[in-house]
Amino acid sequence: MGRGGRVGRARRRGDHHPRAGRRCLRPGVSRGPGGGRWTATARPWHDRGVGSASADERRLRDLAVLRRVRDRIDREYAQPLDVEALARGANMSSGHLSRQFRQAFGESPYSYLMTRRIERAMALLRRGDLSVTEVCFEVGCSSLGTFSTRFTELVGMPPSAYRELPDDPTAGVPTALWKYATRPVRNREATGRRGQ
Repeated sequence: MGRGGRVGRARRRGDHHPRAGRRCLRPGVSRGPGGGRWTATARPWHDRGVGSASADERRLRDLAVLRRVRDRIDREYAQPLDVEALARGANMSSGHLSRQFRQAFGESPYSYLMTRRIERAMALLRRGDLSVTEVCFEVGCSSLGTFSTRFTELVGMPPSAYRELPDDPTAGVPTALWKYATRPVRNREATGRRGQ
């Protein structure tokens, strides 16, 4: 491009350049009506309506990003995921991701991740061929104590007791009803969900 590229050329002409984020003027150059400088009235490109999206478009775009984060959690729950890694993948800060995720889906990304892990652990424990410790590591938890605490909080019994339940507690119960009744639910959400 030579001597300054696009920014340099825009600066020489006094044009606006989006990457520079302001009017590009050389010192002493006066442009605009009445000989005034553009810098006094110049607005960044995102304030001038150039390339800006409406609030609805932004909300839909943010929701699409949050759905991709949720899909990643569903796919990679057994991997060592944390909110910071999810936020990096979504090009957001971890705090912003947590707030937006909670607003969109009603729970934090960490809670959603742990719910997915506990659901998978329930299925593995029902099979009966793995110990509680093996199930803990299989679903991506790194601490048996945290896993047991979260499992008990969501399911209502410790993993070892859940593993010892009779073989077929679903005999005669429709599958959809059984899945609804046994889905892990947070204690503080239980009354709102079950009462609907």
